[in-house]
Amino acid sequence: MKTMIAALALLAAAGAARAEVTDAAATGFQVRREVVIAAPANAVWATLVTPAKWWASDHTWSGSAANLSLGAASGGCFCERLPSGGSVLHATTIYAAPGQKLVLSGALGPMQSSGATGALTFLLAEKDGKTTVTVTYDVGGYFRGGIDKIAKPVDGVLGQQVQGLKRAAEGN
Repeated sequence: MKTMIAALALLAAAGAARAEVTDAAATGFQVRREVVIAAPANAVWATLVTPAKWWASDHTWSGSAANLSLGAASGGCFCERLPSGGSVLHATTIYAAPGQKLVLSGALGPMQSSGATGALTFLLAEKDGKTTVTVTYDVGGYFRGGIDKIAKPVDGVLGQQVQGLKRAAEGN
C-alpha cells in the first residue's frame, strides 16, 4: 500500500510539469519543460542561479551537486569543481535578466566530448505569486550515432533538474 501511495505521489508530482521532445532530427533536437512553482520569480531566480541547491548529484562528474556554481552574468560559468582539483565548464551564461530569463550555451553530460552544443533557456513568468518556468534546450551538431537518438534521455534528465528546481524553490 505504501508503495502504491508513493507511486501515485510521484505521478502527481510529474503531472505538475509538462514535458516533450518538440523536435528531433539528424542535425539536432529541442526539449521543453514547463512547471509552475509556488514562489515569486525573484525567489525562483535566487534558487536557479544556485544549482548546488537543485541539480541532481547523479548528473555531475564529481558525484556532488555541492561542487556546482553558476555565474549569472554574461560570460559567467556553469562550472563544477572536481575532487582532484580539476574542473568542468558545463555551459557559459550568454543572457541573464534576473527574475526573467537565463540562457546558457554549452553541451551537457556526454555531449561535452562530441561536436554538439546547445542553448539552455530558462524563462520565468510570475502571476499571483507563482512562477511558471519554461525550460528549453536546443541542441545541434555531431554526436556519434545521431544527435536525435539522445533527445528522450536528455529530456528525462532535464525533467529531473526542473523538478529539483521546483522542490528547492518551494522549500521542499
